[in-house]
Amino acid sequence: MSENSPGPAGGIKHPVTKTAGARPGTHYPGRLGSSIASIPAPLYLVLAALVVTASLTGNLPDTMVVGFATTILLGGLFIWIGNLFPVVRDFGLPTILCTFAPATLAFFGVMPGNLVTVVQNFIEGHGFLDFFVIGIIAGSILGMPRALLLKAGPRFAVPVVGCLIATFVLVGLLGLVTGFGFIEGILFIAAPIMAGGLGVGALPMSKMYASATGSDSAAFMGDLMSAVVMANVVCILIAGIYNGLGKRKKQLFVGFNGHGQLMRIKGRSDELTLPPKRDASSFIALGKGLLIAGSLFVFGNLMAAFAPGLHPYAWAIIAAAAVKIFGLLPKDIEESTADWGDLIGAVLVPALLVGVSLTYIDIKDVIASLSNPLFILLTACTVVIATVTSGILGWLVKFNFVEASITPGLVMADTGGSGDVSVLSAANRMHLMPFAALTNRLGGALVLFVTSLIVPLLA
Repeated sequence: MSENSPGPAGGIKHPVTKTAGARPGTHYPGRLGSSIASIPAPLYLVLAALVVTASLTGNLPDTMVVGFATTILLGGLFIWIGNLFPVVRDFGLPTILCTFAPATLAFFGVMPGNLVTVVQNFIEGHGFLDFFVIGIIAGSILGMPRALLLKAGPRFAVPVVGCLIATFVLVGLLGLVTGFGFIEGILFIAAPIMAGGLGVGALPMSKMYASATGSDSAAFMGDLMSAVVMANVVCILIAGIYNGLGKRKKQLFVGFNGHGQLMRIKGRSDELTLPPKRDASSFIALGKGLLIAGSLFVFGNLMAAFAPGLHPYAWAIIAAAAVKIFGLLPKDIEESTADWGDLIGAVLVPALLVGVSLTYIDIKDVIASLSNPLFILLTACTVVIATVTSGILGWLVKFNFVEASITPGLVMADTGGSGDVSVLSAANRMHLMPFAALTNRLGGALVLFVTSLIVPLLA
């Protein structure tokens, strides 16, 4: 089908670029050449100069559309800068810059006040955070094949659920023993790390915690983001160790290292196969996906008004899962919602990170967290516990230990998206990406739901 031919849903087909250089995805590690924010550098400079001039003169309109333009331009710049540095970019430097550089610049007064205000209102007042999170939730769940959920879910759920329970309990106990606190260890260390990404981890969790305690999301965001980013580095280091073990070709025990093969049972891997993501959608399809995501968010808020024990995100997850399991939506509507979630994940992650950085992150709190040896210890222990327990439980259900340690183990503890790419490339097992996607979809939603049940104890 040609690029401008009508799509089946009545829109126009536009293929989505899957790669940037040698790496998939526009915000993943890998140099992007002369393009910044996916547009030619000279054009980027013109647009950036326009925004900077407007902000310096106090004429940057405080509207939603300007919020999109500003955060996309800033996010694209920090991703581009991070990708200029070999080696460290594979340890998440682009994501780290998007997460902490804007807040640092604002702290030192480098960011124009008008620009900061516009971004903060975009994230909170105009609801961009909800816009992002609900799109990811809806797309992840409705985009998963129903047969895969029902057939392969029980087997893959053993290491996912078991790893989650073990990590929550053990990190909570470590927090209790060390004086950090049992509930605090779970909610501030284990939960955001184990959510498998920022979109369903630190970001919505900060809103949950703020709602439960009556405080501001900013009071929690610094700690949560610091834990997630630090854990991602630990994940990549462990993945590199597994890669080194694989090169030695030694089996510590039967089923220890599958050298890239997840399952020890032949002929069953098709049960755990995700279909390839579609690389094209239509305008009409994306519009339908936005409608479904928005409706799920309305349902979540409505249910939370009558049953406030669960956060609206948790109710939205329940609704999406029920819709998927019972097949309540036509297939094309499910695919449209998945397309919408893919669009959000492919285009708006850097924009969201920049917005969250300027809105919620206080660099003084981040420095305090990273200078706390106990915080660092609990973060590293969370990754190690997740890795080992996932490997053991996976081995018990006929997965190979190393591969099960990587996914769901390390994949649940990294930053999702770019974190998955970094971890799997460090482990030399990029072909496990479909299983990483399954982990993020199942595990992320589950962690967010379980966290919503525990949050009332924080108050």
